[in-house]
Amino acid sequence: MSSNNLRELKIGDLTAKIPIIQGGMGVGISLSGLASAVANEGGIGVISAAVIGVLEPDLFTNYLEANIRALKKEIRKARELTKGILGVNIMVAVSNFADMVRTAIEEEIDIIFAGAGLPLNLPQFLKGTKKTKLVPIVSSGKAASVISKRWLNKYNYIPDAIVVEGPMAGGHLGFKPEQISDSGYSLEKLIPEVIKEISIFEETHKKSIPIIAAGGIYTGEDIYKFSQLGVSGVQMATRFVTTYECDASIKFKQAYINSGKEDIVIIKSPVGMPGRAIRNNFIDDINKGKKKPFKCPYHCIRTCDYKNSPYCIIIALINAQKGNLKHGFAFAGENVYRTKEIISVKELIASLLEEYENAAKRSASFNSE
Repeated sequence: MSSNNLRELKIGDLTAKIPIIQGGMGVGISLSGLASAVANEGGIGVISAAVIGVLEPDLFTNYLEANIRALKKEIRKARELTKGILGVNIMVAVSNFADMVRTAIEEEIDIIFAGAGLPLNLPQFLKGTKKTKLVPIVSSGKAASVISKRWLNKYNYIPDAIVVEGPMAGGHLGFKPEQISDSGYSLEKLIPEVIKEISIFEETHKKSIPIIAAGGIYTGEDIYKFSQLGVSGVQMATRFVTTYECDASIKFKQAYINSGKEDIVIIKSPVGMPGRAIRNNFIDDINKGKKKPFKCPYHCIRTCDYKNSPYCIIIALINAQKGNLKHGFAFAGENVYRTKEIISVKELIASLLEEYENAAKRSASFNSE
């Protein structure tokens, strides 16, 4: 990626013209609308499987079936809208992980991205099919190595690519609260660690495993900076929320545009991980102890301590997706306050490419002096 123009991103036999993966955002933020728009521009569009049954009428009475049905619908809808590359993001921590993975593979999705836990058994679902690529999302070199060793020993499979997500990401984070602002855990530090661990597998198996940087990447200049560290592509999520094509409600997008730097907070999620969100009255009420424990509609995340939690994270996120921010909140990345307007995915990608080229030119002229 060292020339002025961005290089293609190759993951197995898939080639994305633009090495940008749109991060999967639940609940219901990145569905077929956003994913197909990104894929049409030459990037990789990603549908989030997290409680994807949000629009199904029987979500809470028939949780498993509603989510399987919705995932099939969204993948098929996206396929009708694009011939580009489509992925599904599936959190390892969800209780219906196996169902979501099986459904995505049956629907012949191009890529499964799996994070929020170590997807140690992911290759077992492939059952010999070569169509779907498997890409774990990790937040350390150690995690990348553990997953690769396990896949190799148990399934004779190595990851098709690896996404390295740093602590500036939005939503649930794979870090302890004290690591989030510790420069020792910055994305710039994590990438060389992961590259080093993974190069061993690449050499022994004569297979290229592209490393993708994620978490807080906001501009084309950021893409250029990380390309210089040796990554093959980037994953961006927050940037894509304020596009016309994003599947969230206008009020959700407006929460992004209205946010200031001081509004970005780390919350303690009921699922036992820290999360980054935009502060609002709902979050303030939780912090003041105003929310009361509730009855769990469905045990959707295995690690959720619902008996001691003052609110249901899924209901809060469903409310937010629909624009009811009195009863929920918006997850977002560290740089969300920089968002100023709603634009099309086409315009966003064009501006990222222009910023990348300008950064590459500046670097070239600086180096030649």
